[in-house]
Amino acid sequence: MNITMSEIFLSSILGKTVINGYGHEIGTLRDLVMIPGSSFPEVSHLLVQSNQKKGDTLSVPWQRVALFNRFVISVSGSFQSIPNYRQRGGEILLKRDVLDRQIVDVNGAKVVRVNDVKLGSYRERLCVFFVDVGVRGLLRRMGFEHLGERIGFLLKHPLPHYHISWEYVQPLEPNLFPLTLTVARDQLKEIHPADLAQIISNIPTGNVQAVLDALDTETAGEAIHELEPELRSRVISQLESWEASCILEEMSPDQAADVLGDLPQAKAQELLGLMAEAEADQIQELMEHEEDTAGGLMNSQFVAVSGDFTCAEALQEVRLRAEEVDNVYYLYVLDDKQQLLGVVSLKNLLVGGEKARVRDLMTTGVKSVQVDATPNEVLEIVAKYNLIAVPVLDKTEKMAGIITVDDVLELFLPNALRRRRHRSI
Repeated sequence: MNITMSEIFLSSILGKTVINGYGHEIGTLRDLVMIPGSSFPEVSHLLVQSNQKKGDTLSVPWQRVALFNRFVISVSGSFQSIPNYRQRGGEILLKRDVLDRQIVDVNGAKVVRVNDVKLGSYRERLCVFFVDVGVRGLLRRMGFEHLGERIGFLLKHPLPHYHISWEYVQPLEPNLFPLTLTVARDQLKEIHPADLAQIISNIPTGNVQAVLDALDTETAGEAIHELEPELRSRVISQLESWEASCILEEMSPDQAADVLGDLPQAKAQELLGLMAEAEADQIQELMEHEEDTAGGLMNSQFVAVSGDFTCAEALQEVRLRAEEVDNVYYLYVLDDKQQLLGVVSLKNLLVGGEKARVRDLMTTGVKSVQVDATPNEVLEIVAKYNLIAVPVLDKTEKMAGIITVDDVLELFLPNALRRRRHRSI
């Protein structure tokens, strides 16, 4: 067994003397080379600053480590048989690439900085178990951890431990991705888009690509839509055009129109040109409406059915359209001219009986708004009639889209939400 302590902090071993089996000094520990392991990232080599040849760095395979703890680091074999270190592209060094870097704590859905790294033994390999992201880690590196503990004891505020298991670490540097564990990859995808947006807002723009690369295009699109318009535009502009267009295609048309509306016209048209024609046409139509109108707020995707449909046929239509329609609260009954005749709720379809006709269950005299209605007029309709979604009609009375209650709330509450978000950082 090479490791004789249950836990070792990186800060406690960097700069320590490395000796051979005869007790002769070889040099001082400079860094650790990391590779993906069976369960945790593991050390493959020790990088030792040579005492014999100034400026030379030796690369000691882990298999040659005889003893490893914060007091003694000993390697077997002769000094002459240890090769010099030759830097290779893509190699991961623990001090250089992990210490002081920002990471995502996928369990806490936040960005933190690595102040120290806890190592331990697993199957006779030296592995990374935890990262220390608290003040204690900084004090330990400066040699003041015990002083901090004493001060905390006197003030009756013990110095806390803030460790994150490597299972929940998502690095932000692309070269560290091979060290990411499956738990972190899967959990990052489950973080709410609003939390992902906050994470993106708190990291350097150059690291945003790393977060987006770890997400599927649909989740990436939802997160980008949650960003502040200025940052949203910067993120989209920095992506490869083909990648940005793929993400936009996965968004709902109204979300994509919001994003493209913030971009320079030439860039927006370039991205539209890379998208499937049907999706691009929908988005282009929405972009033609003024932002502060019902047309600018609406989503052109909704489920429309004929009044002659049975409940069973209407529900089958919902199943067919569910993939592309974000919110299905109501089904809208249209005539041959695409004009609104009525609306039927999912609940009514489910309890109405399979053979019942939609026209017998629908509500007529539906409250709606025109495409040029103001947000205040939309809000008034939503509040007065307690609606989850409001149909939007064009100038010919054809149904153009719907505005959901969350779209209305998002328009009227963003400033308060932004202030609360910034206070929590």
